[in-house]
Parts: sequence; structure tokens; C-alpha cells
Amino acid sequence: MTLSMSMLKDTDLCDSLVINVLTVSDTRTFQNDTSGDYLCDVIQDAGHKIGERIIVLDNIYQIRAALSNWIADKGISAILITGGTGFSGRDSTPEAVKPLFDKDIDGFGEIFRYLSHGEIGSSTIQSRALAGVANNTTIFCIPGSTGACKLAWNELIKEQLDSSHQPCNFVGAFRSKD
Repeated sequence: MTLSMSMLKDTDLCDSLVINVLTVSDTRTFQNDTSGDYLCDVIQDAGHKIGERIIVLDNIYQIRAALSNWIADKGISAILITGGTGFSGRDSTPEAVKPLFDKDIDGFGEIFRYLSHGEIGSSTIQSRALAGVANNTTIFCIPGSTGACKLAWNELIKEQLDSSHQPCNFVGAFRSKD
């Protein structure tokens, strides 16, 4: 049997997901974390729920500790991480997160840098934006600037976390989380 759009219920068209937000920074607080604020706002505007939002120091083990608990939680569908993706001495998000991935989403970083080039030129090569899947939880690592978060959300993440986006999206992977 072929499933057509007319056979789906309205609730099937846009699943509401639980998404956590992690800010990685040695200097940000909830009072000045504009990137975390932005991500929480657009997540909710898209009809999803914020499960938890935290800020951790740019430390591999603090990042992994937060992620490991969230990855193991069956109720969390996706995690958006902002910060720690550059080349400064303490930027360690890629080193903390990549070993946790079961699968890399190579296209995210590639397309993010391509799109970013139009805004910041050759400085985009210093972005180590990446994404992957761990225990059927999709994880996006985005640079810490609010502009980078806007670009990533509007051009890539929003559609991929929308169950009605065709020809494919990541929502189906969440249903099999055991």
C-alpha cells in the first residue's frame, strides 16, 4: 500500500519534537546568551518543545557529560549546540562531540560553510560546524554567533526537523529510539 499525503492525519504532518539546547562558552550566561535565546525562540516558533537548556564551559568532559545524558534519554529527539566550533585554544566542541556520533551528517558542515561564505567570506573555513546522529538523536553543532545560528536554523535545521519536509527529514529516525 502506498501512503499518500491525503491519508495522513494533521498531527502526522508536523511532529512536535523535544529539542535540547547546549551553549558552550567560557563567558556566556543566561543573561547574555543571545544565540541560545534565539535557538529556543525558533524551536518553539516551529512547534517544538525545549526539553532543557544549559550552558557549559568549553571543556570536552563537561560537553560530553551533558550530551551523554541527553543522548540516552528516549524523550530527546535533537540537540542544538552553539559555540566552541572555532580554532581558539579552548574551542573543543568537535573533539567532544564527534566520538559520540554513530553516524556523521557530513553534508551539514559542508553546506553550512558554503552558505556562510556568502556572509563572512573566506573566514568560513574557520568554522568547524558539524552534525551527526547518536542513539537516534540528531545533534547539530553550530558556531556561537547569533548570525551563524540564524543561518543554520533557517537554511538547514528547521526543514530537517519538520516531519512534513520532503523528500526527507530526520524525524523518522526519532521514532525508532529505544
